[in-house]
Amino acid sequence: MKSVAAAICMCLAGSTSAFKPTSSQSKSVVPLMMSDSPVEAENPVFKDLEGSRDYRGGKFEFDPMGLSKTYSPWVPWFRECELRHGRTAMLAVVGFIATDFIRIPGDMYSFEAIPKTIDIHDALLKNGPMYQLLLWIGLWDILITGPSVAALDEGREPGDFGWLFFAPKDPKALSEKRESELLNGRLAMVALGGIATQSVISGHGFPYV
Repeated sequence: MKSVAAAICMCLAGSTSAFKPTSSQSKSVVPLMMSDSPVEAENPVFKDLEGSRDYRGGKFEFDPMGLSKTYSPWVPWFRECELRHGRTAMLAVVGFIATDFIRIPGDMYSFEAIPKTIDIHDALLKNGPMYQLLLWIGLWDILITGPSVAALDEGREPGDFGWLFFAPKDPKALSEKRESELLNGRLAMVALGGIATQSVISGHGFPYV
């Protein structure tokens, strides 16, 4: 019995020594900062794009996976996608809230037929025009989005469809408007997820509590 206890103690001592740093291990550890400069070089991509600041006006260069460096030729496409999703989310937030109070004419859209906004998608998918909506969006992507994305290689600005009827004439003011659009779009994408989640959890419309 004593020999068994001694063997167990020896095994435990050997296992604990595995966590003790050896001289070779300590020599192989290298500092995180490999250069003399204490600050990592900034990503030059963010210097040429709006939206690199947060709501407080501070620097916001969010790219934890380094996609803008690894896939730098795709950066205009990434910005195009961000703008499209942001614009869609802003419209969706307005629509999500508005349909809790008003509906377009038609029995299938009435509050009696669909009391809650969260149920509109599934209800109109069965009896309504959701397939037509998909068709029209698909045609838009084929006729408009496709050529617009292809034009990115020819110098087209991401998200620019030439609809600048109400845009400021001053370039600085226009840049600020573009940053506002990006910030509002990012907020709307997060808000839309929260609205849908709260609608399902609470079962109530606006204000979703």
